[in-house]
Amino acid sequence: MPTPAASSPGPHDDTQRITLALCLAGFSCFLLLYGTQPLLPQLSEAFGISAGTVSLSVTAGTGTMALLLIPFSLVADRWGRERLMRFGLLGAALCALASAWATDFSLLVLARALLGACIAGVPAAAMAHLGEELPGHVRARVMGLYIAANALGGMAGRLLSAVVTDFSGSWQIGLAALGGIGLLVALVFWRLLPRARHFEPRSLQPGLLLADIRRIYADPGLPWLFTTAFLSMGTFVGLYNYLPFRLVQPPYGFGPAAIGSIFLLYAVGSYSSAWAGRQVARHGRPRILLGMALLAALGIGATLADALWLIIAGLGIFTFGFFAVHSVASAWVGHRAGPRRGLVSALYLASYYLGGSLLGTAAGWAWSHGGWPGVLAALLACAGLVIGIALRLRRLAGD
Repeated sequence: MPTPAASSPGPHDDTQRITLALCLAGFSCFLLLYGTQPLLPQLSEAFGISAGTVSLSVTAGTGTMALLLIPFSLVADRWGRERLMRFGLLGAALCALASAWATDFSLLVLARALLGACIAGVPAAAMAHLGEELPGHVRARVMGLYIAANALGGMAGRLLSAVVTDFSGSWQIGLAALGGIGLLVALVFWRLLPRARHFEPRSLQPGLLLADIRRIYADPGLPWLFTTAFLSMGTFVGLYNYLPFRLVQPPYGFGPAAIGSIFLLYAVGSYSSAWAGRQVARHGRPRILLGMALLAALGIGATLADALWLIIAGLGIFTFGFFAVHSVASAWVGHRAGPRRGLVSALYLASYYLGGSLLGTAAGWAWSHGGWPGVLAALLACAGLVIGIALRLRRLAGD
């Protein structure tokens, strides 16, 4: 007769399955979310719309994701996380496929907005699920893998949609390819994720929730870190959204595949996140945050040059600084979060993606009215505010 240990998965098996499932989920979310970003010039031409308007194909998804992160985090705390993640991944894949065959721009934006709404349920649940279901000694390692999978998915989605579009001559086929991968991942995730063993429903009493929110925003550091996330992500999306519009023009003349290749610089960001974590242990959060904010601003300024190698170098410098700022700020939020860690994380992520949506779109109007110098002026203003916040956060005692 088989023993119980032999007939049912053990804790080690569950840890491996949870790790793989959540990494696949993170990869798929960001593969799908930013698939239209390298195609903005092609979409602008196809639908006959301006650069500022076409950026809605990106920011509609990130905006709905930002707005729904907090509500979905509360839903997950009350009714469970597995179903939210499963249906979220499946719905996002179907919306991605629908966006590939949109016949006008308003339908494309609607499909991308619904995609963002589906994705919002995944990060809202994944980090809490990881914290509850995995042993304490592996959580940090698995969290690092999860974040790396997010970055890899974002890079792969941008590159794949651009390359497929370039070789097929159709942006619809580029987006459909991403939707097909997302659908495959959703089906694998559905079977792979084990049943939750440690979930306990949380109360959603409005009085307790409002009291927690008041405590969070009374903290001397957390609101400034939320603002850092808003400004930094807005700068990041604005730079990567509108640099392709400059590079498709003479004398550069980039095609979709060449535009997609610039997103390989995300690999720089993956390295800088880990590097920044190590440097914090030596030099402290305030100093690393300030130094990386200054580095990001320097990279933005370098893209004003005409030489292509300086533009790419500036983008790489900015990417290194941005990911380091995000890594330090998000870890700092966790350090100051207190008992409502899930809600604080949701507020940080909501600020992060809302900044990408609002400021990413606003940078389009700067492009329309001032070209690349106008975009740089707007982005440098945001970077300057992050530097100011970093200087202010140096006053926090004990950090």
